[in-house]
Order: sequence, then structure tokens, then C-alpha cells
Amino acid sequence: MASKIPESDQQLLLQNLDIFKIQGKDKRGRKILRISGKSFPARFLSVEVLKEYLEEHIFPRLAKKPFSLLYIHTGVQRTDNFPGISALRSIYDAIPIHVKDNLQSVYFLHPGLQSRLFLATFGRLLFGDGLYGKLRYLNRVDYLWEQVRRKEIEIPEFVYDHDEDLEYRPMTEYGLENDHPHPRVYAAHAVAIDSPSASIYSMRCFS
Repeated sequence: MASKIPESDQQLLLQNLDIFKIQGKDKRGRKILRISGKSFPARFLSVEVLKEYLEEHIFPRLAKKPFSLLYIHTGVQRTDNFPGISALRSIYDAIPIHVKDNLQSVYFLHPGLQSRLFLATFGRLLFGDGLYGKLRYLNRVDYLWEQVRRKEIEIPEFVYDHDEDLEYRPMTEYGLENDHPHPRVYAAHAVAIDSPSASIYSMRCFS
């Protein structure tokens, strides 16, 4: 991560963006640390400032009891939100051992193909078998509610929007669609024009 703004501004940025939030409980009654990947300003944040923020504001609240982590990967862009492999390792190494021991489950919402491949390649190297073994991929928000108490945690609206897009365009999840119009537009054409060419057009979202 490259720091391009003063440290004091970086600290304010972390507070205002609400990236790390302890909120709600899972079905086993464990508190949840929610992390919003889309909000993470990797290009403007130094590793040291981030570690200092976590050590002051987050880790002390997770030191005494078991907890779960919900990482929301929805809308993450590698160029904007990914801190880099060395930064991830440095941050993980800075987590106190008792906090690591208290972490029971990691719920990874909307992982996508690239993040799955990355973790399959580097997951154990970065985080060890212990943490990697706690990872649970959740492709849809509905699967999240099987693990956490629905009314106790706030999920951003853009996450639900992405979930809806995946229902209509499931191949987007695997990086095979990124520039087609919404398939519901195709459906409208198919209903309005009853012709073979219209039917072919309506199926473009699956090609």
C-alpha cells in the first residue's frame, strides 16, 4: 500500500469510511467483525497506520471472547482496494495471538473466481492452515443468513444489488460477463417481438 496523504488524514479516512465494524452476532451467539472490502482505500493507506488503527480500535474489543469475521468482497477492485500480498502478511502478523485464537469463522461474501484462485494459491502461505481452514465462501446473501442473525447486522444496499445481478447473470460470478446490458432488457425484447431473431438476441447474456 502506498501512502499519499498525511497519517492524520489516513486515520480519519479509516474512521469515516466505516470499513471495520463490530456488529451483530452469528447463529452461535458470537460477535461479528464486518469488513467492507469495497471501502478499503488501499492506494492512500499505509500498513503502519492501518495496524495502529486496528490495535487501538478493533483488537481490544475482540480479545476476550470468540468471534466471527464477515468479509464483504462485493464491488472490490484490485487497483483500488487490494493492499498487496506483503501488506496482508504484515497485517496478519500484527494480530495478537489471543485475537487469532478467538476467531472461529471467516465468512467471505461474494468471493468471485479471482479471489478464490488467489486464496487457493496463497491462502495457506499468508494465513496458515488454521485461519485458512476457517474460511467459508458465501456466493449469495441468503447463504449468509444461514450463518448470522439477520436483524442484527447491516448489509450495504450495493451488496443486495449485486446479489440480484447474479441471479439474472450467474456467469458474472466467474468473471465471464462484465459488459452486457441487464438481461431483463433482453427479456422485454423477447416478449415484445415474437420472432426467432428476437429469441436469439434475448439469450446473448448466456453466450
